[in-house]
Amino acid sequence: MPDIFISKKQNSSKPKKPIGKLKKMDKTKDKKSKKEKPVYSKDLKTFPHNPLSSFIYCPKNATFSSKDPEEKVILILRKHPITNLGTIIIGIIMIIAPSVLSVFPIIDFLPGRFKFIAVVIWYLITVAFLFEKFLTWFFNVNIITDERLFDVDFVHLTYREMTDANIDQIQDVTVRMGSVIRTIFNYGDIVIQTAAEIPQIEFDAIPQPDRVAKILRELRVEEEVEKLEGRVR
Repeated sequence: MPDIFISKKQNSSKPKKPIGKLKKMDKTKDKKSKKEKPVYSKDLKTFPHNPLSSFIYCPKNATFSSKDPEEKVILILRKHPITNLGTIIIGIIMIIAPSVLSVFPIIDFLPGRFKFIAVVIWYLITVAFLFEKFLTWFFNVNIITDERLFDVDFVHLTYREMTDANIDQIQDVTVRMGSVIRTIFNYGDIVIQTAAEIPQIEFDAIPQPDRVAKILRELRVEEEVEKLEGRVR
């Protein structure tokens, strides 16, 4: 009787251990299979996700007209804010111009009401000028996804031009930083040679150009690896 009792314990306890191990192994396999794509340059997580930023890494809920449902946006790039310095200076001069001109008798020949109307019209022109410059900066964007890259040129409210190429069509990525100001503020141009209909795509005056070029190279390598894996299968 004791032998039978002991054998029952052994039989009941032994199968439980391997089952538990198998379950754990299955879970780890599932985790590995569901593992997301590698994060490109982990230190980029510290960059802001402000929609007005010139460097937006992995923006949430970002979409555009030709985006595929499963396509993931990696980067949204605009010209570095320092490129707007000239516009800001001109805007400040235009804002203070009426108060400066009031010292000089340039429009003294006009009646008081006409002077007021002239000043209002001047400020309307100033606002329109600054708003148009802001729209041009905001909508001239470069978009990099896990499948394609886009160069959007916003000319004015009624005309824009979009150029795109697949990641696997990238042949060469060149970074250009050619002045002291660009080196200090760390922005430059990226020239991308492609095998698409338009052989060259340029990202102008974007921040962190070296990091952007690195991300493009990583995406290209990942695309090539996925193609090789697909052929093997």
